[in-house]
Amino acid sequence: MTSAGEKIVIVIADITTLEVDAIVNAANESLLGGGGVDGAIHRAAGPGLLAECQGLGGCPTGDAKITAGHRLPARHIIHTVGPIYRDGTRGEPELLASCYRRSLELAVANDVRTIAFPAISCGIYGYPLAAACTIAGAEVTAFIETGEAIDKIIFCCFSADIRAAYEQVVKA
Repeated sequence: MTSAGEKIVIVIADITTLEVDAIVNAANESLLGGGGVDGAIHRAAGPGLLAECQGLGGCPTGDAKITAGHRLPARHIIHTVGPIYRDGTRGEPELLASCYRRSLELAVANDVRTIAFPAISCGIYGYPLAAACTIAGAEVTAFIETGEAIDKIIFCCFSADIRAAYEQVVKA
């Protein structure tokens, strides 16, 4: 069996520039663009992404939907809606874990072999970084242990503090 450390990579980069099969978008429920990574992905992908997302009917928190990559180097964009963090007792951990599981399920269903995740819910949604990284690391490690056919899972970090938080919980 392949270990998580052989498949997980942590980088500081602009997720819109990664040459992977799929990038994950930390989207809002409308899927029509917003701030942070969501806005950056929509701007880089171009107007075709907005047009495609308009036909998806939104996405509930904790779920994911897939589109083409449009102008991005990535073939696909997997849009997932993370929870807005309030106090951690309103289902936020379960919803965040579901974002990672659903994104990876869609990846497998669409023959994605390389995928990059941002720090879902850690921006304007206010999820505490260490807690979010712990959930992300646990979900990705559990997924790898199932033996599903994904070659590389990238945690794409916006800054050194985010990278350090992932490095504390992920054995990359």
